[in-house]
Amino acid sequence: MERWFITMKKADFSAVGEKYHISPILARLIRNRDVVGDEAVDFYLNGTIADLHDGMLMRDMDRAVEILAEKVREDKPIRVLGDYDIDGVNATYILQEGLSGLGADVDTDIPDRIKDGYGLNRMLIDRAIDDGIDTVVTCDNGIAASDEIAYAKENGLTVIVTDHHEVPYIEMDGEREYLLPHADAVVNPHRPDCGYPFKGLCGAAVAYKLVEALYDVMQRDPEDVDYLMENVAIATVGDVMDLNGENRIFVKQGLEMLKRTQNPGLKALMECTGIDVDRLNAYHIGFVLGPCINAGGRLDTAKRALELLNARTRREAVMLAEDLKALNDSRKEMTERGVAEAVDLIETTSLKDDRVLVVYLPDCHESIAGIIAGRIRERYYRPTFILTKAEDGVKGSGRSIEAYDMFAQMCRCRALFTKFGGHKLAAGLSLEEDNIQRFRETVNALCDLKEEDLQMKVSIDMRLPFPYITEELVSELELLEPFGKGNPKPLFAEKDLRVISPRVFGRNRNVLKCRLEDQQGNQMEAVYFGDVEACLKTMEEKRVMSFTYYPSVNEYMGRKNLQLTLVNYQ
Repeated sequence: MERWFITMKKADFSAVGEKYHISPILARLIRNRDVVGDEAVDFYLNGTIADLHDGMLMRDMDRAVEILAEKVREDKPIRVLGDYDIDGVNATYILQEGLSGLGADVDTDIPDRIKDGYGLNRMLIDRAIDDGIDTVVTCDNGIAASDEIAYAKENGLTVIVTDHHEVPYIEMDGEREYLLPHADAVVNPHRPDCGYPFKGLCGAAVAYKLVEALYDVMQRDPEDVDYLMENVAIATVGDVMDLNGENRIFVKQGLEMLKRTQNPGLKALMECTGIDVDRLNAYHIGFVLGPCINAGGRLDTAKRALELLNARTRREAVMLAEDLKALNDSRKEMTERGVAEAVDLIETTSLKDDRVLVVYLPDCHESIAGIIAGRIRERYYRPTFILTKAEDGVKGSGRSIEAYDMFAQMCRCRALFTKFGGHKLAAGLSLEEDNIQRFRETVNALCDLKEEDLQMKVSIDMRLPFPYITEELVSELELLEPFGKGNPKPLFAEKDLRVISPRVFGRNRNVLKCRLEDQQGNQMEAVYFGDVEACLKTMEEKRVMSFTYYPSVNEYMGRKNLQLTLVNYQ
């Protein structure tokens, strides 16, 4: 069951509309996204690159830049240590491009997901020492690697950390003591002593700010690295950062750059995945390009995705893009199998009575456990852990729902894990195989979720009667883009709609089309892409229903007509 509610945030929508030359409907949608006050509304609608904050406002940025400028001048070998996901790969690429553009002696290393695990480890540091590296710069990792950084420093390495993850802390009597690694510079907007005004940057954005500041200090034009903003956009959407504040500008700007990108690898990936470049938006990064870039780190090595970004010739780019697409296709098949197996286990055992799902799929590839957990959470709307057999014991990933702070709950049964980490909505863990049942029992015994917490909340922006839906409104809604986490696509609703001639289309019978008529006799075309058979059955039984939807203009054979994309129904 879903709980629908309309977001009722107050403001003088007519006044805001008049001031910014937008309709009161748009003014209300902006208010619903918690954008309040003239400055914020102006920044939301009209923000440009010129409005981005100066990277030098970040704590330790001056030190990081000073050290790197000196190392570049002295031609000391520098190594960028990234991470295996989309943010880590793009951050690595940004630092490598930026530094080599200044003539630095720079190379890169990225950990292997299965062999090395996440982030900095001793093997990576030993490799750097053996290769005669002078300075390592981390990106998208390093903030939690105090021991490894101490080891690197003991062995004479200069270490600069750039990261965007939360700073680990110990809590004693309500006082937090933050544990910063003892690196030569630690650049992270989440440092409690960092005055940078916007905290929501991804790792690639922090890396970009460092490159920009370094170019400034070395008297080179920071605009020379503007093209790297397309990589910041890919990482911001792919790492599911909130699309507000600076992130909104990065993604808006980066998408425009991507449409005209000079990067042979990104061009080839857009071609082989069949993206219409003129219509490129955040959805394509999140659901088409992003998964291909991530597939390298999941099933092979993330170095493949980095090679794609570094490809110099079209031939090499096309080969690498097709490799990544093939890897992602097999990742999709593995995911479908894993989801089906998990659903089968839940439906045929006592698992279906649990409020927190702990599902053990020994044969599942550990790199896709998180994706499967996300899909199961969507289906059952319960916190979900998917566990898989690993080289030593059992590894798992969790995905949570709004009312359940997963990391806090795991802290309550930390004795069962050999390793764990994460945040409110997602987590990773390792444990002994013998402890699986105990973990399932404990986490459910500690769970205090109520029945209404397990009902999916559908947050509706406003009731929008059919006469208000016009081509002008649809094109005005584009001002709110890019859509994503923190800036969701508007959701409208209307009740008591009569369903006329619903039918299922498509090669795979995956599209439902119908006409909807309101109480005054106004009609609209509508399409639905969810579980079409279930929806069709409801429509045939009920005939008069309520829907949530998003309006769009459908162009077919040169003809334009308005249609609704249906999202939920009751």
